[in-house]
Amino acid sequence: MTLSLNRRTLLLAAGSAGGLGATGAGRAQRGDPVVTTSNGPVRGTIEDNIHRFLGIRYGADTAPRRFRPPVRPAGWTETRDATEYAAASPQRGTEENQSEDCLFLNVWTPGLESDAARPVMVYFHGGAYAAGSGSSPLYDGTRLCQRGDVVVITVNHRLNAFGYLYLQRLLGSDFAASGNAGQLDLVLALEWVRDNAARFGGDPNRVMVFGQSGGGAKIASLMATPVADGLFHSAATMSGQQVTASGPGNATARARAYLAALGLDDSRGSQLLDMPMELLVEALGADDPVLPYGRVYFGPVKDDVVLPRHPFYPDVAPQSRHIPMIIGNTHDETRAFLRGPQFENLDWADLPELLIPNMRVDIRPETVIARYRALYPERSPEAVFYAATTAARSWRGAIIEAEERAKADSPTWVYQLDFGNPHAPHTFDIPLVFDNTAVEGALPGDGETARNMAALMSESLIALARTGSPQHAALPDWPRYTLPDRETMIFDWPPRMENDPRGAERELFASVPYVQPGT
Repeated sequence: MTLSLNRRTLLLAAGSAGGLGATGAGRAQRGDPVVTTSNGPVRGTIEDNIHRFLGIRYGADTAPRRFRPPVRPAGWTETRDATEYAAASPQRGTEENQSEDCLFLNVWTPGLESDAARPVMVYFHGGAYAAGSGSSPLYDGTRLCQRGDVVVITVNHRLNAFGYLYLQRLLGSDFAASGNAGQLDLVLALEWVRDNAARFGGDPNRVMVFGQSGGGAKIASLMATPVADGLFHSAATMSGQQVTASGPGNATARARAYLAALGLDDSRGSQLLDMPMELLVEALGADDPVLPYGRVYFGPVKDDVVLPRHPFYPDVAPQSRHIPMIIGNTHDETRAFLRGPQFENLDWADLPELLIPNMRVDIRPETVIARYRALYPERSPEAVFYAATTAARSWRGAIIEAEERAKADSPTWVYQLDFGNPHAPHTFDIPLVFDNTAVEGALPGDGETARNMAALMSESLIALARTGSPQHAALPDWPRYTLPDRETMIFDWPPRMENDPRGAERELFASVPYVQPGT
């Protein structure tokens, strides 16, 4: 079994070895490609035999329509260069080139034949609705194109307050959709994909959306958003789930806290429309008035306008029950973001007070510790801390989504990423699904086993986009997720199937209500 698996997977990995990864080599010896999109012509480049179009505009500048739904751009007739990444949404942090004029996407494709009908893989980036862009080298689509003969697209859209500040109750009906403006940007991008996929060699009837962390949560929310219905045909979420959206009451409380950070009250809320972008970004550091931790949260709102129901409560949204979906998480999610001296060299006495704010559910920590020590007597306090926080706050939402889809007999496949060095933290799967282990900053590194894991995972997503199932020759049989078996692919070396992995941990946290972070 292992020798056969190694041979098959190495053949898969070798299939894209001729490419040079995200950075690429020089331009091919022929003219730059030009495509006339539904908005106007754009000129890209050819690198590593892949056509690249970076920074294609799909929406107009959002500054004149701040906090309101996006609109399509005015058309153009002169060919525009699409050779460099364009602006990201305004945000805190180090993301370069920020602007409210941020509705751009990037396309990689093996060719421009209008009848090629390749599967289209559209990636929504993570960053908790607050940060990031589709321009990271880790998201470069070159190797996916080479490996799977697919079209790859990444998207920029409005984030944080610019995309999710709910102002309907403060500024009136013109802003009824403001709490989901960033989601409407994604809808506009998917409409662009529908209208233009064939011009880039893609099939508008085989569009798969995939995303990690906040990107996965965006997808879960779109699966309950009526205006997104029919715009994608399969989905894969990695460490990103959205069981419930923010309610309008909490969203309004957050809007008021944000206004207060800007020195405004309800009577002067309309001044938001004309304030400098930089001041709006600075105020994102305000404390959240709903949750007892962190900066003010902005995410999708159940506003009964754009989002009429919660994504996975009380059940699966009927509009998405037929959509084939992968739901995955990493084994040690919280090791990526619960870091620092306070989490090092723990002893058992430290654990209860540290667990209370970091599990994000209301459960007696001594009960949790006792259960973990009984299940895993060899584990250290640090190992128990990361296992419990992962199971309670990161993994729990994915399990709820998978269970609800199983109840509805929706085609669902679940994975758990165990492969790591030595752990598999949040974001570890990004370079694996993009087959970009050689990119600088890729957590798995670029060793032989990492490359083979990338072959396994990227081929699964390509298969889902192409056929509606993640099964491929190098994997064990991967059945759909059902109850009570809870079939789960364990991505490790070698991969294996397990029923209900970590079932005792799942049962422990199922004894208390789940609280969606942000809700």
